[in-house]
Amino acid sequence: MVRWGYWEYYKPAKPKEVKNGIKAKSKRGEIGTTWWSKRWITVLESFSMGTRLTRGRTYARKGQVISIDVLGGIVKSKVQGSGSRPYSVTIRMDPISDADWEKVADVMASKAIFAAKLFAGEMPADIEDAFTEAGISLFPVKLKDLETDCSCPDWANPCKHIAAVYYLLAERFDEDPFLIFKLRGRTKEDIIDALRKRRVSDASAEGVEVEVVKPLDECMDSFWEAGDALESFSVNPTRPEVEAAVLRGLGDAPFFISRYNLAALLSRAYTVAGVAALQRVSGEAEGEERAYDSRDGE
Repeated sequence: MVRWGYWEYYKPAKPKEVKNGIKAKSKRGEIGTTWWSKRWITVLESFSMGTRLTRGRTYARKGQVISIDVLGGIVKSKVQGSGSRPYSVTIRMDPISDADWEKVADVMASKAIFAAKLFAGEMPADIEDAFTEAGISLFPVKLKDLETDCSCPDWANPCKHIAAVYYLLAERFDEDPFLIFKLRGRTKEDIIDALRKRRVSDASAEGVEVEVVKPLDECMDSFWEAGDALESFSVNPTRPEVEAAVLRGLGDAPFFISRYNLAALLSRAYTVAGVAALQRVSGEAEGEERAYDSRDGE
């Protein structure tokens, strides 16, 4: 360390190697693959942080970041530098107020594509418009919107340790876009629940009866069961005039499973399903199935 008056200059030191550190997937060029992670990086780079971001990107690719935890409005991380112990990094963004979140949810629910994309775990391309319409911003607008701290002795802020976390956050956003919302104070469950309630409310106001469907992961125990609705559903299937007519019209599929063409496998599946349906409704004997099997093999 060299002292110049009140200023202290720390000579660059090689960081200690980390085993099983979090390494950026990108080895060169941009970090982040989705539009929302790239947007995060673009916003940060627009704040003119100089070489700090560049050095942070190097740290991110070397695997110097040990852990990252995204909480409501705050990111906690451990980054190994040249010191004997990892440095503690904290990044804060002010959570969006409850009143403003209500405004955003109203805008998102009013546009079907927003709800459809978010229900599918995707970030709509124009999601920022919903926040702008509500009078707020999803991403930071200026550097002061990010309150950061690192336990390292570097006086600059952001230091390379904070910058490394910035970059790795982009890849976390790639994996889970809802982390962006979490950083602003709302979880995935909060967002989905708010949209569902508004859809049900809007449909009810229009006199449409809406059935609230449980998420798939809450129905695993009964996934293969028909359920009351299907059990009471009445149909009257009949034998087709031409077996697998649609498949025969299409010809061979461009896909194979092992050495079998997918169309041939589907034809067999349709036949078995047809036999089962006829037996269920009319109680036909097993001879019907053998007759189907015989024709299927011709």
